[in-house]
Amino acid sequence: MRIITARRISQIFFVLLFIWFCMAATLGERWWQLRGWPVNWLLQLDPLHALGLWLATHTLYKGMLWGVLTLALTFVLGRFFCGWICPFGALQQLMGVLGKQGLKPAQRIARNRPHAAQWIKYGLLLFVLALAAADMMNFVVSSSRQSPLVFWGGLAAAVVGLVVLHAFQWIRMRRDVAVIVAALLTGGLLFEWMAPESRWLAASLQTGLLDPIALMHRSVNLVVVPLVDAPLKVTSALPRVYPGSLLIGLLFLLFLLLSLRVPRFYCRFVCPLGALFGLCSRWSIWRIGQAGDGCTHCLRCERDCEGACAPAETIRISECVLCLNCLDRCGHGVMGYHLTPSAAGESASPDLTRRQVVVALAAGLVGAPVMRLEGSAGLDWNPSVIRPPGALSEEAFLARCIKCGQCMRICPTNVIHPAGLQGGLEGLWAPMLNFRVGSSGCQHNCVACSFVCPTAALRPISVDERMGRGAFAGSGPLRIGMAFVDRGRCLPWAMDTPCIVCQENCPVSPKAIFTREEFRQVRGGLYMVKTAEGHTLVLQTTALRQDQYATGDYFCRYADEPPRPIAASNDDSLTLGPQPVWSRWPEPGQPIEVLIRLQQPYVDPTRCIGCGVCEHECPVQGRRAIRVTAENESRNPSHRLVLS
Repeated sequence: MRIITARRISQIFFVLLFIWFCMAATLGERWWQLRGWPVNWLLQLDPLHALGLWLATHTLYKGMLWGVLTLALTFVLGRFFCGWICPFGALQQLMGVLGKQGLKPAQRIARNRPHAAQWIKYGLLLFVLALAAADMMNFVVSSSRQSPLVFWGGLAAAVVGLVVLHAFQWIRMRRDVAVIVAALLTGGLLFEWMAPESRWLAASLQTGLLDPIALMHRSVNLVVVPLVDAPLKVTSALPRVYPGSLLIGLLFLLFLLLSLRVPRFYCRFVCPLGALFGLCSRWSIWRIGQAGDGCTHCLRCERDCEGACAPAETIRISECVLCLNCLDRCGHGVMGYHLTPSAAGESASPDLTRRQVVVALAAGLVGAPVMRLEGSAGLDWNPSVIRPPGALSEEAFLARCIKCGQCMRICPTNVIHPAGLQGGLEGLWAPMLNFRVGSSGCQHNCVACSFVCPTAALRPISVDERMGRGAFAGSGPLRIGMAFVDRGRCLPWAMDTPCIVCQENCPVSPKAIFTREEFRQVRGGLYMVKTAEGHTLVLQTTALRQDQYATGDYFCRYADEPPRPIAASNDDSLTLGPQPVWSRWPEPGQPIEVLIRLQQPYVDPTRCIGCGVCEHECPVQGRRAIRVTAENESRNPSHRLVLS
């Protein structure tokens, strides 16, 4: 079998596996639904998420250990993930194949020449890693204060290890870059040591915005699956809606279409994951290169080069995606995959200048503090941003969420959506609840999103914890927000119209929404009695409509007698129900009032869990008359309205 055929089989397999995982991320009991399928496996294979998560939280979620394995194999094989596994890379490669149809060899070679802009992806990588690692200095200083011996011993071992690696030339770093990095680290550590409570640097995990695996999951989950499944209704009985998915879909389509013009455009210029693999592949044991001096410079190896790594000359190892097209196209048997460096020379380091490194690192270090100036994660938090059940506190949540869209995909009621800028730039595409759309509110006995989250930004919770049962009875149910009645829009409060939809649909037991009864005279509801016969009052008017007041919500009141329900009404008469009994009846010419009974809703803050069923079912469309906000959420004690 040709090596190219093996690579294509691998790419097709992982693309199909990715599609299968997206399909299987459906809540249900059928064999193809979420029944233990490792739907997060490709995300967990991604070492950029693992590294970013470790830098931002100083912990590593166990599922992310798969990323460590991927990184270890990169040190052996090179960028095998890009060329053989990454489904987004495979789709771009397919687009590139379509785009080069009809081109002459010289044109194809010109498209695959190295480009100066390929440094951008390394700049983006440094930016997102610096953004995630900004809080690391505070962590290091805190650790040194708690255990100085362990800290200084570990630091000395790390320095000795780096010196040994550099002495044997296993790692190489330009002196000026090393000085800049050392100066930044030293300055940061000194500042944190002198002002430990300042917290001037904050961590923010933004790797998911540009990571190709998260981008694929987000795009397929929120755009492709809803589009394809809308007529088929396989994964959802109702068409799924995701506000903000237009931008996600356009970006996904744009990057694919750009590959028609420039093969693997995203991989070459944007992908921070590819940049990480590129930095690691410089130490790879096996590598692509020329085996001898038999190269005739025919450039056939560059006709289909996916990484633009210049295999015909000094090869750029960090750009090689192991597509192996050069091996297949070389007609002289010169190109090979072996243990020795290329005979034509290698360029292991990415083409980054000192200024580009400094700008990327500095922008990442100050990025989170600048974004936090908006206050969206602090004092100026937006109450309309309601996070799914199990969400950590806002700062911890933003330090873990990779915006993959898995929680949105699994949500059976389609109420979890990607946020726009409601939670600030830092929270772009992070999950938030929108109760206006979907098939219901957030079901209070559902914990699916917390179990599918690959980074524990939504920590796994049990149904008992969600509902406050069993061992969690003391702490009560988990609250994600609280409902508030808008009395200016509520039908019973503002429009004299009976409505108890929110109270009837409240799923909490005992109900969190209760009503208080009030009798209010209807507009123009004062009439003069003509005669009284039995339970029927004949009025001095003929302006009533047939059964106008016979809905069960209308009552008749005379003087200080209690209101009696109206059982029937004609154009000039009212027939009253038998109870309650009046002690006296109106005389001809005396007034009676027609009242409407209103059951005005109130919310009990000690019972409301913010599930949003009331908001979803509210008959006032558009801006609902009862709305849920993040107030009183359990995850943040400072947002609570009640002490318990």
